[in-house]
Amino acid sequence: MGIAISGTGLHTPSQSISNAELVESFNAYVRNFNEQNKDAIARGEVEALQESSVEFIEKASGIKSRYVVEKEHTLDPKIMCPRLPERPNDELSILAEIGVLAARDAMKAADKKAEDIDAVLVACSNLQRAYPAIAIEVQNALGIEGFGFDMNVACSSATFGIQAAADMIKAGNARSILVVNPEICSGHLNFRDRDSHFIFGDVATAAVLEPEETAHSKDSFRILGTRLKTAFSNNIRNNFGFLNRTSPETANNTDKLFVQEGRKVFKEVVPLVSDMITSHLEDLGKNAYDLKRMWLHQANKNMNDLISRKVLGQDPDQDQAPVILDEYANTSSAGSIIAFHKYKSDMAVGDLGLICSFGAGYSAGTVVVEKLS
Repeated sequence: MGIAISGTGLHTPSQSISNAELVESFNAYVRNFNEQNKDAIARGEVEALQESSVEFIEKASGIKSRYVVEKEHTLDPKIMCPRLPERPNDELSILAEIGVLAARDAMKAADKKAEDIDAVLVACSNLQRAYPAIAIEVQNALGIEGFGFDMNVACSSATFGIQAAADMIKAGNARSILVVNPEICSGHLNFRDRDSHFIFGDVATAAVLEPEETAHSKDSFRILGTRLKTAFSNNIRNNFGFLNRTSPETANNTDKLFVQEGRKVFKEVVPLVSDMITSHLEDLGKNAYDLKRMWLHQANKNMNDLISRKVLGQDPDQDQAPVILDEYANTSSAGSIIAFHKYKSDMAVGDLGLICSFGAGYSAGTVVVEKLS
């Protein structure tokens, strides 16, 4: 049985933060910190903080702006964190809310109603709660029968979710599955860390998977193959969890937010991903020259350019490897799906493409697709 991605959806928050706005906030914090600690800095007891700049951010990442669910407090130098009031249990959670908006967009694109879908997978980096599953909440809000569950493989959650959904449909466990990726990355970003304060944005994406014989949308893609890989690394890490409260002396340390060793990640992940793409294509009887487009994980433009160069043997252009992180920044698992959603409609029937994710874990996933209609 052939499986198709018959529709994708995207919800973009209404608020955006430019690099200039982010730098202004960060540098105000730095100046305040250095002033308040000037005596300790002079004695060598505390290290002075270094200011950021628009030029530094763009050179390091290619990011120019990011969308967020809450802007005012994120930019307040005294807070530097979004403020999202906790909702009562009988109200839709914020993660489910943005997931539902993306899901409805995907269902419309796939020409599917709630009764056509049997399962919901919420696959993302940071789940709002442990239980009940956000997926079950999304399922309920959309009026879908069947089942739902959450899964987390950090930045590769979407591709891992796509393979899980495709396998379940092949096994006859569902006719059609909705894979939803709500990412509120601003909630786990340390806006006081110069090396990472600019990295993430917020967004939600979704995709509908079904047997290709029932896929009749104008932008359906046959899945030719999927491949997943993990290799343990501490170079990207977030230690937030329910056991933090059992060690109150470290519960608020910075490792409870996103932390990474960026240079090590770059050095180790680029060859892992480029080799994985090449070998996956070879096993399918394809090569890089067959690819019309690669929709890569949107974390860092320099990283994507190098991966593309290794795979394609040349510098990529926007048509070969679309970049959306300049507008959206890193949206974790949603990044490659945003690129796919925005840059797929011009492809002709039979054109070959590759969705690829990579990130914490390390985790990586590739989904090779062919345009059906």
